[in-house]
Amino acid sequence: MEITGKIIAVLPEQGGVSKTGNEWKKQEYVLETQEQYPKKVCFQLFGADRIAQAAIQPGEMLTISFDIDSREYQGRWFTNINAWRVDRAATDMPMGGADGLTPENFAPASAPVAPSTPDFGPADPVDDLPF
Repeated sequence: MEITGKIIAVLPEQGGVSKTGNEWKKQEYVLETQEQYPKKVCFQLFGADRIAQAAIQPGEMLTISFDIDSREYQGRWFTNINAWRVDRAATDMPMGGADGLTPENFAPASAPVAPSTPDFGPADPVDDLPF
């Protein structure tokens, strides 16, 4: 699954030692979707190498690929959203530069053209049945 949004919180890194004696680290982040009714989603990255590689900062627009995992513990169920891939969203651009471009006045040279809305109306107004 994937979700795209803005990082609104970076929670403290957590770590410990497993029963087998191996060290582990995880870090949780809160992403807010950019929909009419925004949703907040808390996801986690597991492993010091993944945390360092992702280098997620507050305010970034990201697309997260994730798996959802639920488990039972003492009669209660807990759900984790485990990110396995982090991509910087295409809308994430630098704020102003030497060339003076800012998000407000930046337009790509070959901006994609939105496809025209298909006309599903009848070709012959008298015969509007599809069969």
